[in-house]
Amino acid sequence: MKHFSLRLRIILLYNYIYYVLLFASLIFVLIKVSVNYNIKNINSDNFELVINDYKIKDKTITIYFDDFIGKYYVNNFEEIKYFKSNYSFGDKVLLNGKVSIPNNNTIPNGFNYKKYLYHKRINYIIKIDNIEIISKNNNLFLNVKNYIYKRIDSIKYNEYLYAFILGKSYYIDSDTLNNYKINGVTHLFALSGLHVSMFSNILIYIFNKLRLNEKLSCLLTSIFLLFFAFIASFTPSILRAVLFFILSSINKIYYFYVKPKYLLYIVFSLLVFINPYYIYDTGFILSFSISFFILLFNENYKIKNNILSILVISILSLFSSLPIVINMSYEINILGFINNIFFIPFVTYLVFPLSIIVVFVDKLSFLLDILISIMEYISKISVSILNLKLYFSRLNLLYVFLYYVLLILVVKRVRVRKIFILFIIFLYFKCYIDRNDYIYYIDVGQGDSILFVDKNKNSILIDTGGKVNSKNNLMKNNVIPFFKSIGLKRIDYLVLTHGDYDHMGEAVNLVNNFKVKKVIFNCGNFNTLETELIKLLKIKKIKYYSCIKELNIDNNKLYFLQTKEYDNENDNSNVIYTELDGYKFMFMGDSGVEKEKDILNKYNISGIDVLKIGHHGSKTSSSKEFINEINPNYSIISVGKNNRYGHPNKEVLNNLSDSKIYRTDQDGSIMFNIKKNKLRIETYSP
Repeated sequence: MKHFSLRLRIILLYNYIYYVLLFASLIFVLIKVSVNYNIKNINSDNFELVINDYKIKDKTITIYFDDFIGKYYVNNFEEIKYFKSNYSFGDKVLLNGKVSIPNNNTIPNGFNYKKYLYHKRINYIIKIDNIEIISKNNNLFLNVKNYIYKRIDSIKYNEYLYAFILGKSYYIDSDTLNNYKINGVTHLFALSGLHVSMFSNILIYIFNKLRLNEKLSCLLTSIFLLFFAFIASFTPSILRAVLFFILSSINKIYYFYVKPKYLLYIVFSLLVFINPYYIYDTGFILSFSISFFILLFNENYKIKNNILSILVISILSLFSSLPIVINMSYEINILGFINNIFFIPFVTYLVFPLSIIVVFVDKLSFLLDILISIMEYISKISVSILNLKLYFSRLNLLYVFLYYVLLILVVKRVRVRKIFILFIIFLYFKCYIDRNDYIYYIDVGQGDSILFVDKNKNSILIDTGGKVNSKNNLMKNNVIPFFKSIGLKRIDYLVLTHGDYDHMGEAVNLVNNFKVKKVIFNCGNFNTLETELIKLLKIKKIKYYSCIKELNIDNNKLYFLQTKEYDNENDNSNVIYTELDGYKFMFMGDSGVEKEKDILNKYNISGIDVLKIGHHGSKTSSSKEFINEINPNYSIISVGKNNRYGHPNKEVLNNLSDSKIYRTDQDGSIMFNIKKNKLRIETYSP
């Protein structure tokens, strides 16, 4: 055994084997993830499946199975309570419901739900109409897991217990969680090395007090951590931390002297060989990138002061995760690292240990509530004080690679700090290198929203879209992230064609969550929706205008085709005409046939290159006479999928038969890019 250990130690001291292993694992990943397989259509409505996991949020029970995800909508808390009482992990159930294949993102650079599920080996979504138990789980380990979940569920103030013990941070209130996100401390609520480190330190301390030898202590701790990983559903970040602890223990006990960063290479290779799709998991990527740079830093620097160490690690975590965070949210809070000076020790030494104790002694939950209240209060205050956000446009793989090469050199004390800082500044301003004109017809469902960005990065948003009684904040969750992803820091002009909700319903959300310099309304009296927006504009001191005729932006001019004041909001729509590099664009709002006739009588307009069709393709607009006169090459219909109005109308489609038609319900968002006087079109289909 000693000879084998000695030989193995000699082999492990050859550093190049870890780089070969890392390179081989990356090649393996590239080969595996590049292979696509066809997803078959399923006609059945009934399925027998086993529950792997579930989450409950806003009266929606999301159940995870092999290859399927089920959505079960409930009406009240009693139904949720019934589900928790009667269904558990490992139960075999009979489902009845409609199956669908998830969609791609239809707004550029948005969250791709289809790919997200695909990378988790899930290909189908079931909208569950009925669910019944076929057989209960009888697996011992799953029963223990079920007991822990039900135990946590029975404890008061359990939202943070779900986060700290089970890694389910989505149970925390959305606004509170968003504050943590802005403050840059959400990593404390995702199961990671922090939790594994705390558990392992506590267990090693207990075993030392019991005078167990080092091998036995590490063995028992490793077994517990593997069980903890099982309870946490083997999330990639937890697996990384557990396997790293096990390898570090072996390295220490047998004196292999392998550098910690090489152990990290081994863990990375093991995990991607097990599941190459881990490479798409954000927690997995963040966990490895931050761990790598901390280990690399420790090789080159020694810091003994605890507070200084926390500050340095916070700054290092910020820089090591920067490209990943940028491509997730397109913004960073550059003061976020300061928050970690308080939050890391507060959570590590108080909140997290007390969370573990409360699972066993629930009478102490009131103490946890006090600590949580303090943490939430400080987080809320910090959002208003330590919140300096910078917006970055999306980074391609080349920029990400160059960034990490420079960061490695900086940590290894190579004199490239100035180059590194200049490169970050370049990443912030790189969107201004693009000297093309863009018009995006954004898919906002049954509504309109069109973004115009010229070569000087002047921006005009025509309408915002809006859906009555929608739970999804479309502007905040989908449209504004798109603005950030293409490098927009503000909207120079928000042009509202008219006061209907499907055209300006999201205007308040836009003004509250993104910088808007000026707003332009249409002619006619202000309705209730417009009046409410004006109140907000006055509070925020944003200038607004109505019934204008022209808008000059650098070398571009937008013409507002005003005819007369009508007795309905639709015909009072702002109709806008502009020319970009010789291409003619026209935006009709919800204008009807009467206004179309008046436009033809008053203005000499023909040969339109791109026409935004009026009123979503309704039969009240786009008359044959009007379409024949302006003769568009391309026609854009902004319309919701399976909308209740039957838009677009067949007669309108016939009128447009000589034009190339794009529809947001079928093509998603549509981008027109004018580059070197040539028009390029790109769609983002569901």
